[in-house]
Amino acid sequence: MNEFRYLPDTEQDQLDMLESMGIDSVDELFSDIPAEIRLTEDLPIPQAIHESALTKKMRQLAVKNKTAHEYSFFLGAGTYDHYIPSVVDHVISRSEFYTAYTPYQAEASQGELQALFEFQSMVCELTGMDAANSSLYDGFTSLGEAATLAVGATKRSKILISKAVHPQGRQVVQTVANGQEYQLVEIDLTNDSTNLTLLEEQLDNETAAVIIQYPNFLGSVEDLAAIKELVATQKALLIVMANPLALALLESPGNLGADIVVGDMQPLGLAMNFGGPHCGYFAVKKKYIRKIPGRIVGQTTDTEGKRGFVLTLQAREQHIRREKATSYMSSNQALNALASSVFMSALGKEGLQNMAQLNIEKADYMAKQLEKKGFVVTNKAPFFNEFVVQLHQPVSKINQQLLKKGYIGGYDLEPDYGFENTMLIAVTEQRTKEEIEHFIEVLEGLDK
Repeated sequence: MNEFRYLPDTEQDQLDMLESMGIDSVDELFSDIPAEIRLTEDLPIPQAIHESALTKKMRQLAVKNKTAHEYSFFLGAGTYDHYIPSVVDHVISRSEFYTAYTPYQAEASQGELQALFEFQSMVCELTGMDAANSSLYDGFTSLGEAATLAVGATKRSKILISKAVHPQGRQVVQTVANGQEYQLVEIDLTNDSTNLTLLEEQLDNETAAVIIQYPNFLGSVEDLAAIKELVATQKALLIVMANPLALALLESPGNLGADIVVGDMQPLGLAMNFGGPHCGYFAVKKKYIRKIPGRIVGQTTDTEGKRGFVLTLQAREQHIRREKATSYMSSNQALNALASSVFMSALGKEGLQNMAQLNIEKADYMAKQLEKKGFVVTNKAPFFNEFVVQLHQPVSKINQQLLKKGYIGGYDLEPDYGFENTMLIAVTEQRTKEEIEHFIEVLEGLDK
């Protein structure tokens, strides 16, 4: 439909519209607005230009962006450069999915509902949980909703959150805590993992839940079994924010005692897109299924005994009395959930495991190569596809120089953690041996 981008109204078109409304000028449309508050001068925007000139100008602006297609990418911190098979975009671009609205009419939306049902099923397989919703906006939205569920379910007023949880995730939970009026307490770290001694000291009978990231923001794999033992002493809930790709190989949080598992599906089939949109998942044990925010798609049979799908257990304000709602959340990311479903279906169980294994092996290879060059990798616990490296120069300065060399460097940890000259480096299956080795060579030359 590109040929219809420019459909200007002629002067006669405008006169015909005014006549049909029974007025003589456009100004009459605004007669109810006091003259003293109307804008009298022209807006400070350029004059319109013809289509070919505009297209040329926009392309000139677009090529100023430097992306993972042109530069080697070693930045993670919540959004990752992963392989996405072409079938993902092909399926989600089909009009019946791309333009779909909320499937309130089940009889007209069986394809959309089945896609979301499959998404829920695969999330449950990855997380080891009993039920999942049909997605939320992103991982941090899911995290805030998980904390709210825990406070409501336990009738307690305190949430403990590890400082190894993504800094932006902690900010979102703090915002939710302010509105829901519960206390949020951060638990400090021992090197690269949650300090279990401090966690045990803070646990009491007012603790609704403990929130842990798995693997954590610094890339390290937390000991969920040990944390669950501590949490269980006070009958608090264990909330785990997990990278779904890592769950292809790591023991599932559900098998390690998690009560709620949330996270972001971005690693599974969603492009980085300069930071979004993403897709949050939310999974629980059966005990909390009626408290899940958003929507659940259920499987049923129709009057003829045929398999069918319907929206069910929507405990939100739009469907039940406000005071009985478990959440204000009324929407989801159905298209992105579908993308993740197509991604997981295309790769299959073995493909996901192989992809996760590549992330582990390539990150391990890079960390060892850095150490051979004299760099210090500070992670003590096993890590997935991210790790922390100590530099001699400020990371912001190093990253500016790396950009000039064709590399997008890692995440500067100093603003969030106070770790001076420390970079969080992400290594996914997309990075080649040559890219890794050349990045290290360039970094060595810059970090003097």
